[in-house]
Amino acid sequence: MDTTREPGGQRQAGGDAAGRDSGALEATETFVAHRSLLFTVAYELLGSAADADDVLQETWLRWVRVDAAHVKEPRAYLVRITTRQAFNRLRSMKRRREAYLGPWLPEPLLTTPDVAADVELAESVSMALMLVLETLTPAERAVFVLREAFGIGYDEIAAALDKTPAAVHQIAHRARRHVEARRPRRSVTARQAEAAADAFRRALETRDLQGLLDVLAPDVVAISDGGGIKQASPRPIIGADKVARFITGGLTRNDVALTVEATMVNGSSALALHVDGELDGVIAMRVEDAHITGLYYVRNPQKLTRITSKTPLTLR
Repeated sequence: MDTTREPGGQRQAGGDAAGRDSGALEATETFVAHRSLLFTVAYELLGSAADADDVLQETWLRWVRVDAAHVKEPRAYLVRITTRQAFNRLRSMKRRREAYLGPWLPEPLLTTPDVAADVELAESVSMALMLVLETLTPAERAVFVLREAFGIGYDEIAAALDKTPAAVHQIAHRARRHVEARRPRRSVTARQAEAAADAFRRALETRDLQGLLDVLAPDVVAISDGGGIKQASPRPIIGADKVARFITGGLTRNDVALTVEATMVNGSSALALHVDGELDGVIAMRVEDAHITGLYYVRNPQKLTRITSKTPLTLR
């Protein structure tokens, strides 16, 4: 019997085609059952759906070479593979983002209502928190996300990152302290956030500058991401008046056909802007005390491919 070992795995290849087919089917079913979780892990680590998809492909290729009979906990095993692949990619992405033209924002995802209903999940994938995660080192981000969002044990994180549990404890403490000092506080309900987004939408559609000023907090911060492809501010804009004039610049001209559609991005209320029938960008927002304190305007068309169909996300 042929006992050639497949590259990177432990499964014995032989003449039993039925056995191989059964094993491949079981591996596929297991992977599909955990796919939403694995994607969420990769996305929270990378902030990019395209890169998360690549990581899942790499995870799948490694998973099908493993003898599932020797894996006691498939979920934990798959999360470990995904984490390793995302961690390796995260370190190289740091260099790519240093060369990015203008401010960088996470790739927005059109999400299902259950994501917004899960407060913990909605916060973990919010634009505001993911921007805070961008200020961490790759190791800090990986440890924080795995521990705080997914509740993974220190020993398991250590194994995934090839570090000692003691080192992971130190990294977790440092990352938690850094994030707590910067993370936004969710101080409104989903209904209140939706009401603020609706007021913002109406003001944009009616070209009502005062209406925008009424819903924006005095110290609101707007960040726009054009990726060097579309016009965007090279730095954050601070202050209600400046933000309102930036957002409406070019959009309030009478010769521009502007359509603003309410949507749900990364578990929170957002707006999709169409100019002359074409998608111009997506605005995610942070709301506190019934006023918008943060606007995240993604115009880079390369980051707008995941808002036409909903992406399932989960922490479990």
